Amino acid sequence: MARRIDVTGTGGVRLAAWEFGDPPKTDPAKEHDGSPGVLLLHGLMGRASHWAPTARRLAERHRAVALDQRGHGRSDKPARAAFTREAYVEDAEAALEQLGLAPAVLIGHAMGALTAWQLAAKRPDLVCGVILCDMRASALGAASQREWEDWFKSWPVPFATLADVRKWFGEDDPWVERPNPARGEFYAEVMHECEDGWRPVFEPEQMLASRETWVYDAHWEELAQVQCPALVVRGLDGELGRAEAQEMVRVLPRGEYAEVADAGHLVHYDQPEGWSASIEPFLDAVLTT
Repeated sequence: MARRIDVTGTGGVRLAAWEFGDPPKTDPAKEHDGSPGVLLLHGLMGRASHWAPTARRLAERHRAVALDQRGHGRSDKPARAAFTREAYVEDAEAALEQLGLAPAVLIGHAMGALTAWQLAAKRPDLVCGVILCDMRASALGAASQREWEDWFKSWPVPFATLADVRKWFGEDDPWVERPNPARGEFYAEVMHECEDGWRPVFEPEQMLASRETWVYDAHWEELAQVQCPALVVRGLDGELGRAEAQEMVRVLPRGEYAEVADAGHLVHYDQPEGWSASIEPFLDAVLTT
């Protein structure tokens, strides 16, 4: 079961937040008892449902809410909306306040991890801990953005069936080094059926616009401003290398490190058990303090 809670983001953009507890709680305005909650932030092209297994597991002991960020999932995708770093951070800030989750642990994957540490640096009163999954603090540069533009153009959309989606992203995509069924399932979740076949629920142009606002800059300075406990998690075959991850831990005032074997960039999707084992001791320490 899942329950949607509408949140108003910056600029009036309507955002969809989701609770995946079984059964979901009944009154979000009254149920919070002042203990820390958890806000889960997906990466670029992701959606809240990618966090469902993690959120359900957390919901046994904590209030856990996953957010469809602007331009993603079931949240609004207005053509004129801002897709800046500031907008994403302000949306997460609004979600914490409107959902009554603060002080919260933020769990972010990729772009969502960047949002998490930028918000923790900006509003330490709202954040009591962050888990940062497979996101680099270094600048990725213009070449990276061009690669993404070319990658989007290579997608054979529309896909005739969801099976075609799974096969292309799990096997045929030139970015796939070896067959990865979890990656195929991940992308199947961000497709919807149109008259001519299956297309992404997001606008690729909005994804590129979102990415453009952070790939040219390094983000070490904001990382150093995160005063709460922070856990950096990487998959052994992910995009965040071990040396950079350990440097991030060094820069974080209260940083810790974990890695998940046999996982790529989609750590929580590739290896859900390994992912849970890597984050639960940290969460227990932060949320029971």
